[in-house]
Amino acid sequence: MSSSSASHLPPATRRRAGVVVLACAAQFMVVLDVSIVNVALPTIQADLGFSPAALQWVVNAYVLAFAGLLLLGGRLADIYGRRRVFLAGLMVFSMASLIGGIASHPGMLMAARTGQGVGAAVLAPATLTLLTTSIPRGPARTRALAAWTAVGMAGGTAGNLIGGALTEFLSWRWILLVNVPIGTAAVLATFALLGRDGHRTASRRLDIGGAILATVGLTALTFGLSRIESERWADPSVLVTIGAGVVALAGFVFVEARVTAEPLMPLGLFTVRSVAVGNLVMVLAGAAFMPMWVFLTLTLQQVLGYTALQTGLAFLPHTLITMLVTAKITPWLMGHVQGRTLIVIGALLAAAGFVWQSAITADSGYISGILGPAIVFSAGSGLLITPVTTAVTSDVADRDAGAASGIMNTARQAGGAIGLAVLYLLSEPTGTSRHAVADGYANAFVTIAVILIAVATLSLALPTNNEDDGQDPVADR
Repeated sequence: MSSSSASHLPPATRRRAGVVVLACAAQFMVVLDVSIVNVALPTIQADLGFSPAALQWVVNAYVLAFAGLLLLGGRLADIYGRRRVFLAGLMVFSMASLIGGIASHPGMLMAARTGQGVGAAVLAPATLTLLTTSIPRGPARTRALAAWTAVGMAGGTAGNLIGGALTEFLSWRWILLVNVPIGTAAVLATFALLGRDGHRTASRRLDIGGAILATVGLTALTFGLSRIESERWADPSVLVTIGAGVVALAGFVFVEARVTAEPLMPLGLFTVRSVAVGNLVMVLAGAAFMPMWVFLTLTLQQVLGYTALQTGLAFLPHTLITMLVTAKITPWLMGHVQGRTLIVIGALLAAAGFVWQSAITADSGYISGILGPAIVFSAGSGLLITPVTTAVTSDVADRDAGAASGIMNTARQAGGAIGLAVLYLLSEPTGTSRHAVADGYANAFVTIAVILIAVATLSLALPTNNEDDGQDPVADR
């Protein structure tokens, strides 16, 4: 859209377009910083003197804080106001990025990455809440959710490319410092685009007990699952950590159901079929699509011998196809095809792409070994994520929109952690040759295809676009 045509749009339409851009920019930063540091780890280790054991915490500090606080971050916006919480998340994330970019020793960088994770846990659900509460239901919201989904998926794929380019041509510090001007611009845009929050309702209080149990449970579960690759299930510390996470989450559910009057996660939301089934679908989708980048990266580098920068460039088709299908094709199709039908088609198409991907060998070329499968499964993933997001958020009242966003983001992150742990166990190579490694990763890709078939099957239980759950939005009853 040209600037002249945009200037003739009604002010409310221009403001809504600005909110979409703002939410998408914040979501892109959050997702990007999960993976952007990966290719810079050797340089960071050499510059700051990290030990090999401590280096993994440059990644884990972010992931654990992010996953552990998502439920709390989502509920904060409902209680304290969307603009306040969005601004707080932006400021924490940007300040932590600045501290990380100027870090002079390992502890300083790990603290900064933890701070980024905290800011991200507040921002991620808040970005989705801004869209679902600012954009009216219908084609406009579908397009907004499609754009949000597209930039989120692109952030995951672009991390390796942007991280590799910044590290090679500038410094590893810029993979963190780049967030500072973006975050500053987003803060200024927030003041311009979002109206002031009303006074907080006195009856709405933060569920402290639930927040503690949810944070401890999700953090312990994510940490335990992340250690399976190196320690395996036989290590007692892995089992104890995962067990502690499960116990804490069970306690969290009890508190939400029986103790607190203002739950962090209103269990009544799960009486809405689209919310309950949609989040199960999101868990499975996370278990398939989040780990796939790890195994694609390993395949490119360990099987085909690509450098970090070559790997990032190899992911460009994945990014472009996913963004095109998600942002342009899927919104149009959702006006003509039932959402659950698109999810089924997308899941089966992506499954076929991963079966093709599993055929890669050490002798494969880029066209047949990477590009061909990428076209198929990227198109499939672009078709299904937006309808799932729409299903999960469409039947939730505004007063619980943040909680619903936090639950959905948590479902995806939990699915990704569980999927990665399982796939690591199934993909262990039987030898050290490139052919043996390729065979191991082929098992991971086949398993992802099986998970996506399960996504297609479960999606049949979602209501159709015209089908009513038979209930009013939960929070309004």
